[in-house]
Amino acid sequence: MKKVMKAPWYDSFMAAASSAIKQRLPLVDIIVHVRDARIPLSSECELLRNYRGYSRHIIAFNKMDLAGGSALQPWMKHFRENELISFGVNAHNKDNIREFLNLIQRQVRELRRTDNPNYTATVMLVGIPNVGKSAIANALHQVGRISAAEKGKLKHAIVSPQPGETKDIRSFKIGSHPNIYVLDTPAVLSPEVPDVDVLCKLILTGAIGDDLVGKKEIAQYFLAILNSSEQYKKWAHLSTKADDGIFLNSTTECLTSFGFHKKERKKIPTDHTQDEIVHDVRGTLFETISCFDGNIRNEDEMDALIGSQFCALQEPFHVSSECGEVPDHKVAAKLLNLFSTGRLGHYILDHLPKNIHSL
Repeated sequence: MKKVMKAPWYDSFMAAASSAIKQRLPLVDIIVHVRDARIPLSSECELLRNYRGYSRHIIAFNKMDLAGGSALQPWMKHFRENELISFGVNAHNKDNIREFLNLIQRQVRELRRTDNPNYTATVMLVGIPNVGKSAIANALHQVGRISAAEKGKLKHAIVSPQPGETKDIRSFKIGSHPNIYVLDTPAVLSPEVPDVDVLCKLILTGAIGDDLVGKKEIAQYFLAILNSSEQYKKWAHLSTKADDGIFLNSTTECLTSFGFHKKERKKIPTDHTQDEIVHDVRGTLFETISCFDGNIRNEDEMDALIGSQFCALQEPFHVSSECGEVPDHKVAAKLLNLFSTGRLGHYILDHLPKNIHSL
């Protein structure tokens, strides 16, 4: 596929940020290349792809809780075999951040072999938008403060689900004896994306805004991934399907009644993040996939399944079907929100390559 050229996300600010980071790279002791654990390859920062400086390089797979720790292990093994230092990070887990800080401190000590415990080392976090650099900077800053005198001096990097919130390079102290400072940098993304599949992964995980393609199209992309995975089988216990229920045909018929024999339930909140609604959504997805008698490898039949799922999800999401095309957009927005928070399972969207020497 042709590359996506002249990307709208690559503006003059991002170009200036890329230049500023390049100038700083040779001056830091350790570069932490932050990637999204759900897309270990697609979230690579091109700025670092061919960088061959003297700084120690660590690859931090952030959001490992959304990827699934066990699923990330083959990736970690693969990187180790290629002599690349990598670490799975959950910026919201203090124990994990302490382990990550210990790794950074060990690398600093190896680089700065000296008897002087008062030297200063710098660590730079670099990555594409929305991989969680600021969240890691804050977590390291909070866990790494040593003395009581420093407790009142805590700073905070701006953390937002929207990409591109960090506007300048900021410094945070994360250790004493030796003094270690972490630099939180603006997100930088290449003006070119290799193909449409990578573009969809970047949008799905929040690195690029969904206004470029649209929520419905990205939700369809996610459903195609879910339908081809084994994740839905974990939700079998949530199914309320009766044995004689018929949910799909292999063409275009929507699910409207599902054949569900649901008990009357109390009115529940319309907040789609409530556990009861999430359970219903999972159960609906399980039923639509498990009752599908078509071939998911056939594009037309997969499209038919996804179309039926959009109709089916209107009920658990409490979306009215009387608004033309609007229901699909509402379903898509709620579905993507549940994916982004891990409520619909853990996913690694990239395929483990046979050789990653070039990473």
